[in-house]
Amino acid sequence: MQRRVFIKNSALTAISTSVFGALNWNGKSFEGNTPTTTDILGPFYRPGSPMRTNLRVADSKGTPIVLHGCIFKEDGRTPINNALVEIWHCDEHEVYDNTSDEYRYRGQQRTKPDGKYAFKSILPVPYMAVPNNDLTWRPAHIHMRVSVPDQQDLITQIYFKGGKYVDTDRWASAPQAVNRILTVSKNSSGEQEIIFNVIMNKEIPLDKSVYEKLTGLYDVGGNNFFEFTKSDDLLFMKQNGQLAAGLRYIGNNTFEGGEGYPKASFELQKNNMAKVVIVTEIPTQQTYHGVKYLKYS
Repeated sequence: MQRRVFIKNSALTAISTSVFGALNWNGKSFEGNTPTTTDILGPFYRPGSPMRTNLRVADSKGTPIVLHGCIFKEDGRTPINNALVEIWHCDEHEVYDNTSDEYRYRGQQRTKPDGKYAFKSILPVPYMAVPNNDLTWRPAHIHMRVSVPDQQDLITQIYFKGGKYVDTDRWASAPQAVNRILTVSKNSSGEQEIIFNVIMNKEIPLDKSVYEKLTGLYDVGGNNFFEFTKSDDLLFMKQNGQLAAGLRYIGNNTFEGGEGYPKASFELQKNNMAKVVIVTEIPTQQTYHGVKYLKYS
C-alpha cells in the first residue's frame, strides 16, 4: 500500500502507535524508540570512501547543505560512540561518482561519545534511473549506511519534503519511509540544514562459520550468477557482477534487503556447500533457485 493511501485512511495517532511504535513529533522530526526503517542499497554503493566530514567539491554549483544528527541504541535515548556513518548521493548533474579516486559526494566518519555525526555536502537532485524512461524518475535522496558492533547494520535513504517525485517513487512513497522525508531548513549560520536522528536495531547473531558456508558464487541457471559476500553483519549480493543489495539476517538462514526485498533463503549442505532461493521484486517478482558454484572458504 502506498503511503499517500495509508495516510488518507489513517489518523496520525494510529500511524504513530500501530506502524512505527512510540513516535513523537518534536516540531522538526519524529523521535521514539522504534528502529529507523530500512531502504534499498541501490546500485551505486562504493565501500572504502574517505573518512571526512566535508564532501563539498570546489567547482560545484549545487546548493550547500549540512546533514547532521545522532545515532542511538534501540532504546532511542542512548547515544552510540564510534558508530561508522557512510553517506553517498548524486551531484547536481544527476551523476554518481562510481569510478574516480576522489569519491565525489561520498564519505564516512565515526561518531563521538555523544553519538553525533555531521556532513557538509550539497543537496542532491532527482534523476532518471533508466535513460529515456519517465517512469523511473527517483526523487532527490541521500543514501546512508550505519555500522555498529552488536547492532544490526542499517542501510537507508532520506528524502526531502516537497521534493519532486516523492509521491510517485515506490520507495519514498512507501509507509515505512514517512519519517525519513525530512524538512530542509536554515540553521543559525544561514546554511541549509537537514537533521536525521537514527535509532539502531538489535542484531540477530549468526555464527561466523555459517557465513562462511553461505558466501560464494551461486549458479541459478540461464547463465545467471548471484554472488554473496559478508560485510560486517550484512550479506552483499551481486547479480552477474552488479551490486544489487545489502541483506540483513532475519533468522532461519534467511536474509532480506530494504523493505523486504530481495530475499535469499539458504539450505546448508555438506562440505561447506549450500543451495539458495532468491526472490527479487524489480521490475517484477522473480524467483531463482541456485547451487553454490564457487566457495570462498
